[in-house]
Amino acid sequence: MKPARSLGLAIAVALISCALAAREPSANAQSGAAPARAVVAASGIHKIKHVVIIMQENRSFDSYFGTYKGADGIPGLAGNKGPLPCIPDPGERCVHPFHDRQDHNWGGPHHGPAAYADIDHGKMDGFIRQQEVLHPGCKCRTISTPPDDVMGYHTGKEIPNYWAYANDFVLQDHMFQPDLSWSLPAHLYMVSLWSARCTSDNPMSCKNTNNNPQLPPPWSKKRPKYSWTDITYLLDKHHVSWRYYIFKGIEPDCESNTSLTCRPVTQGPKTLGLWNPLLYFEDVKKDHQRKNIQSLNGFFAAANKGKLPAVSWIVPNGQVSEHPPNLVSKGQTYVTGLINTIMQSPDWKSTAIFLAWDDWSGFYDNVRPPHVDRNGYGLRVPALVISPYAKKGYVDHQTLSFDAYAKFIEDDFLHAQRLNPKTDGRPDPRPDVREKSSKLGNLIDDFDFKQAALGPVILPVHPKTDLIEPK
Repeated sequence: MKPARSLGLAIAVALISCALAAREPSANAQSGAAPARAVVAASGIHKIKHVVIIMQENRSFDSYFGTYKGADGIPGLAGNKGPLPCIPDPGERCVHPFHDRQDHNWGGPHHGPAAYADIDHGKMDGFIRQQEVLHPGCKCRTISTPPDDVMGYHTGKEIPNYWAYANDFVLQDHMFQPDLSWSLPAHLYMVSLWSARCTSDNPMSCKNTNNNPQLPPPWSKKRPKYSWTDITYLLDKHHVSWRYYIFKGIEPDCESNTSLTCRPVTQGPKTLGLWNPLLYFEDVKKDHQRKNIQSLNGFFAAANKGKLPAVSWIVPNGQVSEHPPNLVSKGQTYVTGLINTIMQSPDWKSTAIFLAWDDWSGFYDNVRPPHVDRNGYGLRVPALVISPYAKKGYVDHQTLSFDAYAKFIEDDFLHAQRLNPKTDGRPDPRPDVREKSSKLGNLIDDFDFKQAALGPVILPVHPKTDLIEPK
């Protein structure tokens, strides 16, 4: 499939969803680091020796935590102020958010045009229209889901482990995807804080694009040129270890094996290229760092030995990604296995886990994203901070995006060096330095480095839930 623009891109995203199915601004504390916070960072942040970013797929904040007490959730529910929203439906008058126990969800379009339509100038009322009218070309909607399931939300009875992490650690209720777009740009932002199209290996050939970065194989016959600078360039420059863990088809059976020594089995599928963009970054190639893109087996081995790298990313395959129509339960089981492994590792006492979902997937959310630049932010996604030094049961209301992950890594390991073309030694034409946005909060607020370290919270990988299995 060739890269497409506007409606063509919508079709591309819909076809990607089909492929997955076939394979089975209200905000508080929006400022950056204050002087007092900087002192805390200098004395405490370096207790974190390992940052692990676990990126799942395609859920809005309200679809997972819209009824979590104390969070900025769905109006009219769980003590949230305001009337219960009723979202226009082309076939009916309107539809209220409803409790959805289905393990198998469909969601809606989740590309740039759909984001703008869902937001609808701040009215946040375009979700059903997008699902029913503007979901182009996909013939794979054969699963048993309620009508208008973009308006459905899950509770702690369906996703008990995710709610347990919120209760025991930190829930962020204003984490916005970094751009008004879809999965590939979101993953590009996760590692580089930008999405662009480049005409050569020269970073100055790159031009800003939110919706149309070059697609990797198999959606394109050519390897994409990601020539601008990503954060691994700075990590390598400062001799900071990193790994990007993916599924290569020989991973442990994380869905059923609760031990830390689960043996590799031939299992597949592999991680989609859309979720593994570092492989195509020019600086990763030139720095001879592609060896750091490893199978998930490497993560288990490192965690078991107490040898996690300073920075690691873990991305799923389709089956455990939670990307509709893949099962919520499988994703929760997989993520729980990862977190249990870290908690039982010798590295737990010096680790911070950042868990998030890359985009909203067309699911309803009630909060209008703040405007930070021409690219973002996008819609809200669920996000958690899990660490021995995380504030227990804290709901972080700061305005955040994945840029905050880079900012934390830079403050912890890179002496606050930013991905700034004027100072990082590898100029590119990115429009701004995202970590410096006045609206971006600081993850340091989610930690109390003076508290007694919290112990592990080992959860069952197959918790009892109210989820209804697909027929």
